[in-house]
Amino acid sequence: MKNTLKRFAQVSLIGLSLTLGISAQAQNILSFEQNGLEPLANGFHYEGWLIIDGAPVTTGKFNVNADGDLVDLDNRVIGSSAFIVPENAQDASLVVLTIEPAGDVNTIPAATKYLGGAIVDGVANLSIDAAPALGNDFSEASGSYILATPTNGNDNDENSGVWFLDLSSGSPSAGLNVPELPAGWEYEGWVVVDGQPISTGRFTDPAAADDFSGFSGDQGGPPFPGEDFLSNAPEGINFPLDLSGAPVVISVEPSPDDSAAPFAFKPLVGVSPEGAQDHFTYSLDNKAAGAATVVAKLN
Repeated sequence: MKNTLKRFAQVSLIGLSLTLGISAQAQNILSFEQNGLEPLANGFHYEGWLIIDGAPVTTGKFNVNADGDLVDLDNRVIGSSAFIVPENAQDASLVVLTIEPAGDVNTIPAATKYLGGAIVDGVANLSIDAAPALGNDFSEASGSYILATPTNGNDNDENSGVWFLDLSSGSPSAGLNVPELPAGWEYEGWVVVDGQPISTGRFTDPAAADDFSGFSGDQGGPPFPGEDFLSNAPEGINFPLDLSGAPVVISVEPSPDDSAAPFAFKPLVGVSPEGAQDHFTYSLDNKAAGAATVVAKLN
């Protein structure tokens, strides 16, 4: 049955190529089998690329629906997750997957290169650690954080802030040991309250302040990523918070981003204990093994 469906998909694609004026002898088929790609929102989409003689050649734009199927930009399921590619695709050395912005119509890869892999015997196993992609598997990433509210200038509501720093030596130091990200990517901190993620801000340097302080008080915070949750609460949330028992997350986000929600790749995750102690250093667990992967097959 699978072989019959495969032959049907190939015949359908060849028929499409003839309709478009492409010789059936001058094309190949590239198929993707994905694990962990999330649907992109607001017109953002994925695009595959073959690297042929050092130059990128698009294999097509697509998204992923809620069932995990590859779909075109009109949300139609792509049969067998397969794309027609030119004959010289057999000369490709790499496959790269990018995240493209809404309205993208050019044939230049975005800076946000997500997955990549070398083609060996017609198969490429795409992962985040490929050099053309994020370039690291994040298996050595580690992190810590404290609960505190330094921006209200007193000792009140100390469990209503999270800061990604380490106090175990007695002095504040960077709490995150994470790889430098390539262009097109940023880190973002989160707490999750009643199932709702709330951002602490975005950053690229774990030893410097992040880009957001909209929930904090009127006093300066430490020079590390983090946030106090004291004012301007999002709808449905009441500040100040008690972050005892709350998940604390570091995600890797595309930039520009398709959504205000956390991206699928969250290499560091922790949960503050019930009855958490403020100004105590808590550890984050490494969850990088859950990163998305794609198997690309060239026929």
